[in-house]
Amino acid sequence: MTRIKSYRCHEISEDIGSIQLDEIEIADPGPEEIQVRVKACAVNFPDLLMIQDKYQFHPPRPFAPGGEGSGVVAKIGADVTDWREGDAVVFGSRYGGFSEAINMSSQAARPLPQHMDFAQGASYSTAYSTAWVALSHRGQVKEGEWLLVHGATGGVGLAAVDIGKLLGANVIATGGRDDKLAVVKSRGADEVINYTMPDGSLGGFRERVKEITGTGGADVVFDPVGGDVFDETMRCVNFGGRILTIGFTSGRWPEAQVNLVLIKMLSIIGVRAGEIGRRNPELGAKFRQELNELAQSGRITPYVCKGFPLERAVDAMRMLEHRDVVGKCVVTMNDYEFSQAS
Repeated sequence: MTRIKSYRCHEISEDIGSIQLDEIEIADPGPEEIQVRVKACAVNFPDLLMIQDKYQFHPPRPFAPGGEGSGVVAKIGADVTDWREGDAVVFGSRYGGFSEAINMSSQAARPLPQHMDFAQGASYSTAYSTAWVALSHRGQVKEGEWLLVHGATGGVGLAAVDIGKLLGANVIATGGRDDKLAVVKSRGADEVINYTMPDGSLGGFRERVKEITGTGGADVVFDPVGGDVFDETMRCVNFGGRILTIGFTSGRWPEAQVNLVLIKMLSIIGVRAGEIGRRNPELGAKFRQELNELAQSGRITPYVCKGFPLERAVDAMRMLEHRDVVGKCVVTMNDYEFSQAS
């Protein structure tokens, strides 16, 4: 048994500040398990939603939020042959990461990419998996095409900008704040557009997209926003274009105008990267291998804007809740100190 600190949710609450920093005992890893001393854990919206009991997965309470992280293998259970104590790893777990240590299946961990620090290693799996599956496989982005990425200042959106450039696309990125878009521009976006209107609504990008492309609009659209943004997107997509619908962070599910789908011969394509793997494990393994190769080769590097020590995990979630994050933010532990945005 090992005594650790863990920020845990004991009861359903709309207030994410209701979670508590506990001292608990964690058992030694069981057969085919490893125990990881966590160094960094990314903050994602499902962490907030699980506290509020609004996510499709409902972990048993009490639980620690935190679904993807990085750290060092501290203990090895029986029948584990692929890891040694001291190995640096990244891991995926639906919850449990806001803790100084966590037990998991040895298959849930992967080597920390050599060019990434612990904060970056904790931050790439979910966002870049979504972007890679969406753009490379579902959208089949081709070199020289115009890619419009909405919500580009968030973790998934910024990953889509990176993947789009990797695939050779010309990238137009939208977001709601000029200071955040400046980071996106510095990360390789060819053009950026602030789509916040004077009344606070989102829109006003249609004519600018057409002007930039010099054609009927974007060839491919990556849209995690939905709502009014999707509605306007329908009018700045090129003939034969593909709209990838990732989510609805605006809070409204849009309805496609079928007359425009017909006239422009558009394809509207849903993307659920995780669900593909659950329904087709062989294809999911292929996607994970491709992403792992990209990460290990140094071709992708997530942007992490800020780190918070475990004692300030609520502040990290508040930053995400208030949409002040550019790319990703992380919770750090065990003497690992986040130094600067990277």
